[in-house]
Amino acid sequence: MKAYWITRCHVHNADEYAEYVSLAGPAITGHGGKFLVRGGAQVELEGGPYERTVLVEFNSMEEANACYHSVEYKNALAFSENSSNRHVVLVEGVE
Repeated sequence: MKAYWITRCHVHNADEYAEYVSLAGPAITGHGGKFLVRGGAQVELEGGPYERTVLVEFNSMEEANACYHSVEYKNALAFSENSSNRHVVLVEGVE
C-alpha cells in the first residue's frame, strides 16, 4: 500500500534550509520517494503559519520510514533543525 510523507514547514533561515533541501531531495528520491508537491503556491485555510508544504509518495510505509531514518536523510536533517519549524508525518494511502 502506498504511503505519503507530508511536511508542513516554516523556514526562518533560508540559507541553511537551502542546504537541507539540496541534501534531502536526493536522499528521498534515492530511497524511492516521488515528490508530488514541493513548495509552490498554497492557500492556508486552517492551522498554523506553514508557508511550505511537501508531499512525497512511497510504495510502502516501510520504505518511507526507512528513508526518514536513513543516514543520508539524517545528514540533511542536521541543516533543518536550526533553520525551520516543521511538522512531519508518514501516512498510509487508501489503496
